[in-house]
Amino acid sequence: MVKSVLRGLAAALVILSATVSSPAHAAETLPLTEAVDRLSVGTESREGYTRESFRHWNAGDTPTDGCHTRAEVLIHEAVQAPTIGANCRIEGGSWFSYYDGVTGESASGLDIDHMVPLAEAWDSGASAWSAQRREAYANDQGQEASLVAVTARSNRSKADQDPAQWLPPAADAHCRYAAEWVATKLRWSLTADELELAALHELAGNCPAQHVEYEPAT
Repeated sequence: MVKSVLRGLAAALVILSATVSSPAHAAETLPLTEAVDRLSVGTESREGYTRESFRHWNAGDTPTDGCHTRAEVLIHEAVQAPTIGANCRIEGGSWFSYYDGVTGESASGLDIDHMVPLAEAWDSGASAWSAQRREAYANDQGQEASLVAVTARSNRSKADQDPAQWLPPAADAHCRYAAEWVATKLRWSLTADELELAALHELAGNCPAQHVEYEPAT
């Protein structure tokens, strides 16, 4: 009788352990200096890259809302909420582009910037990913830093450059920008080349109070 009860308890524990699991990827917060130290050094190669290798914009996080990823990010980042019309037409609203400290009132004048540009992601490890993972990267709304609404001018000035080559025009944005760049690279296990890493170390040294928050992508 006792053995039967014990076997029943053991079976129940097995079922319970299978149904109650801890998160596979926990979010981390750490100083920028430590976050930069976690980046792996890699040699970049753009061989084979095309922008079409990253499908975007897709149906977004809520496919039933009729809005693609670009529109969902605009709606989420608005400092004054816009009106959403038929076919996810965005009217009104306002946005703050932290790259250049500009507030805009026209969604059409904004770009959704991939914090780590698609070409840079390709160079840093995404060339080995599946098409599905590249699509997930290009439409990533799971981390605030991954996609950001900014003025078209600042985004096109940045193009596909890393922090060794380009920083936001607004000097007071540099610490945040470095943290979000590093957070995106850590989230997606992307490497950094030596010049990029040196620039990030220098930025981190000038931003002692800056922290990085990231959660590894699944």
